[in-house]
Amino acid sequence: MPTEAIPLIPRSELALTARDFKSDQEVRWCPGCGDYAILAAVQGFMPELGLAKENIVFVSGIGCSSRFPYYMNTYGMHSIHGRAPAIATGLASSRRDLSVWVVTGDGDALSIGGNHLIHALRRNVNLKILLFNNRIYGLTKGQYSPTSEVGKITKSTPMGSLDAPFNPVSLAIGAEASFVARTIDSDRKHLTEVLRQAAAHRGTALIEIYQNCNIFNDGAYEVLKTPSDSKTGQQDQVIRLAHGQPIRFGGTRGVVRDRATGDLKVVEVTDDNAADIVVHDAHSPSPTTAFALSRLADPHTLHHTPIGVFRAVDRPVYDRQLADQLDTAIEQNGKGDLAALLAGNDTWTVESSS
Repeated sequence: MPTEAIPLIPRSELALTARDFKSDQEVRWCPGCGDYAILAAVQGFMPELGLAKENIVFVSGIGCSSRFPYYMNTYGMHSIHGRAPAIATGLASSRRDLSVWVVTGDGDALSIGGNHLIHALRRNVNLKILLFNNRIYGLTKGQYSPTSEVGKITKSTPMGSLDAPFNPVSLAIGAEASFVARTIDSDRKHLTEVLRQAAAHRGTALIEIYQNCNIFNDGAYEVLKTPSDSKTGQQDQVIRLAHGQPIRFGGTRGVVRDRATGDLKVVEVTDDNAADIVVHDAHSPSPTTAFALSRLADPHTLHHTPIGVFRAVDRPVYDRQLADQLDTAIEQNGKGDLAALLAGNDTWTVESSS
């Protein structure tokens, strides 16, 4: 029977810092890898949970990002390729006193692990999934991944990739995820704020983190990190989403709904169209606008890439519903007998002829 969520220990009594969440293991990523920045941000954020380290678990699959549990001074499991969401689902459903985090990559989550990911999202298990997306297979030395752009030249696609890439945010919204966000490894303030909102969400929260692989796909997101205007620091490429605020960026640009097609598009803001600028509603019950926002970015140039929380809505949480069903079954029928259930109604003994 799932364990009831236990009260949090007051943060004043814990007095934990980022140092408390650093393990004694040597961090073994390539120098300059974006994973270092994400690890530092997560370790720095963990004390905000107000939880003892023993009540936090990191589960990973296979890939560079999946070394994460070794470097967190919490419970953790380096599991098998693509299966981290399945393992984490079992853990979160049976131990509701734990804060369960999944760390995965674009290859691990969206290739062999694709089904596990979408079913965790649709079930709305109480998990926080960090999906590191560097648009390449890093651990196996630079093959194209499910998020690599069409035409990508790699060791496995010397003439250019023919596969249309997944858009992780679009996929998550299509799977009815209750919380979907995107952030960037090098923007620690933004990354931490997204982690904060995800941690407060009840249910599955998926955060896509654009992460640079400086060995096999260096500069994949450089256009999103360099200000277009050196004087003001304004970025024409990045759209920062804020719930309840008009979607404007780059000083003079905004997002409106095309009256002919219903799609979203980027326009220069003028007195004539200022009133048409879409106001971001992350809590809208309908996923339509969030999905449209996820399709704004050009898949090749990444211009007009939204970051922030696309969707954050309340939905029944799987582990809570499962606990309620078990409570009802026990109330009506009493505790079951596992041995009798496994044996069934018909049993027999096979004896050796020797």
